[in-house]
Amino acid sequence: MCDLRLTCALPSGERTETYPSTSEAEPAPLPVSRVGKGSVMRPAEGPGFRPESHTGTVAHGTPRSGLRTLCSHTTLTGGLTELAWVGAHMLMYPWGTRTPVFRPDPRHRPGVQPPIGRALFAADPLAARIPVLLVHGLIDNRSVFSVMQRNLRRWGFAHVCAWNYSPFLTDVARGARDLGAHIEHICEQTGYDRVHVVGHSLGGLIARFHVQRQDGDRRVESLVTLGTPHHGSLLAHVAPTPLIRQLRPGSPLLRELTEPVPHCSTRITAIYSDLDQMVLPTASGRCDHPDLGARNVLVRGVGHMSLPRHRGVVDEVAATLAGRRDAALRPVTDITAVA
Repeated sequence: MCDLRLTCALPSGERTETYPSTSEAEPAPLPVSRVGKGSVMRPAEGPGFRPESHTGTVAHGTPRSGLRTLCSHTTLTGGLTELAWVGAHMLMYPWGTRTPVFRPDPRHRPGVQPPIGRALFAADPLAARIPVLLVHGLIDNRSVFSVMQRNLRRWGFAHVCAWNYSPFLTDVARGARDLGAHIEHICEQTGYDRVHVVGHSLGGLIARFHVQRQDGDRRVESLVTLGTPHHGSLLAHVAPTPLIRQLRPGSPLLRELTEPVPHCSTRITAIYSDLDQMVLPTASGRCDHPDLGARNVLVRGVGHMSLPRHRGVVDEVAATLAGRRDAALRPVTDITAVA
């Protein structure tokens, strides 16, 4: 049996990828498929999940809408999975309220990876050594990354840690400064000059503000956002608190993030879903700043709280942090069959 992967170049020069994945499970090896002249690593997946990667406004990758979509098997399955994860997260939440003291884990030494990790880091073995910092969303804590943190370590990332910002945070810029201080602490502890950051929901916006407006690109090698309201969310009109007001479309904070960026060395990837109940409209999860050159990845049928736990999303994050997606950004047209 063959697994057909389709990579097509659009007339504008942009590229769209479509390939399947699975719900959350244990890490599995990523097969390497040949595209054009380079090797592109794709997750080992099953039916039901089709991420689509693009860098611009792509009609093929916009979220679907309508009654037919709401009643589709993918949407119904994703909704039930989201409810299950919300319940599980409520039970796990108390265990994530404290930020542990960061110490490099001797069990995950740099350069020592399982076989699947060797395949993941074949192109750039040093990528496994860069610390990975996970930043949670609004009214949440590090427990939301329980699955991702464990799986990234199993892939072979040597330093993976999660950070809790204050639950009484009232300003994104203040949270970004606190994030910068924590990144400096990690660099001192590990001896590395740069880190990867993965931010869920508000955590992604805090990290982006730090990178874009506080010279955080000096330290942040790559930023991956999951379900982050880069263009705001209509739900932010429900609560009038100072922090949530900043998440309203067109707020002063979001207008500040649209200002020109003379230079930004951080690679940014925005993963968003057409079933995100918190980011409305769901296309607000895209990062479309022309100076950032962000890579936008649409996933279908994955709820807001499921994003950090969904296996396909975790695989995509791992491949992105390992530098596997950088080589795949060139426009190509090819149909690859993987046995």
